[in-house]
Amino acid sequence: MISYTTKASDIFVFIYKKESDVMKFYPEGKNQDLSRQFDSVDELKDAMLQGDVIESKVLLCDREHNLHVDLGAVRGIIPRVEGAIGIEDGSVRDIALISKVNKSVCFSVLGFQRDIYDNNLAILSRRAVQQRCMDEYLNHLEEGDIIDARVTHLERFGAFIDIGAGINALIPIDMLSVSRISHPAERLTEGQNIKVVLRKKEPDKMTFSLKELLGSWSENAQNFSAGETVTGVVRSIEDYGVFVELAPNLAGLAEPQDNLFVGQQVAVYVKSVIPSKMKIKLVVVETFDDIAKPSPLTYYYSDNHIDNWQYSPEESAKQIYTQF
Repeated sequence: MISYTTKASDIFVFIYKKESDVMKFYPEGKNQDLSRQFDSVDELKDAMLQGDVIESKVLLCDREHNLHVDLGAVRGIIPRVEGAIGIEDGSVRDIALISKVNKSVCFSVLGFQRDIYDNNLAILSRRAVQQRCMDEYLNHLEEGDIIDARVTHLERFGAFIDIGAGINALIPIDMLSVSRISHPAERLTEGQNIKVVLRKKEPDKMTFSLKELLGSWSENAQNFSAGETVTGVVRSIEDYGVFVELAPNLAGLAEPQDNLFVGQQVAVYVKSVIPSKMKIKLVVVETFDDIAKPSPLTYYYSDNHIDNWQYSPEESAKQIYTQF
């Protein structure tokens, strides 16, 4: 039996892993194979000896901010200091634990102890899994690598994402799409699973981007032809015209019209598509009162790494690209 103390520095975490194994860490809640219920304590002990990563929903965050989960055969507890990297030194606030109630979290088994009723209690660590995720996965990423992520929180300046084992990173709002938006909620929803590309790697943080995966101007424009009437979303209203988003990485300019508002759904007639100027000329033919909801994302890049991305057509005088 392994004893435990709430001081993370005193806990010995036993993890077994073959040298030839390469483990990929997913955002919490994405890999359903990690969600397990155990029929016996012995089965859970085997998971501990093998260093298994397990997931379960948090049932309770108690007054000491320990997280409680149901493992089937026994109840499990993630002590506060084991709840996340940074909790013990104060660099991560306790709200990061409180907000996990009724959400899936990952953890490994540290050991067992008896509670006050002499029942077996599994002592778990989310922090240990996050450290493994950093050491074995995230620290090996390079700029241009494409990974799975999950949207956890939206702020005006960008979208926070889980890039593995509950570790958060940011997509700045200007990297969510080429088409400009006033708030990330116009592009994404909390809990959404997405693909992202590592835009910048620094010693203390990683910054990710989405727009490079959503297609070039030409890839998006090929879905629209002159003479068609399609739906769009008003993104900006200027004196000289109205910018209407046709896709996250494509917007056209419609002639000025009264009584429009940003975020409004509209039907537009496509007058012309001009690749050399990266322009699509539109006419608003009908308006709707509904605020547009984020549409499903279409990815135009299926590999796991990208070295460079050119948004603009070759014949365009203005060149827009990203070099990773």
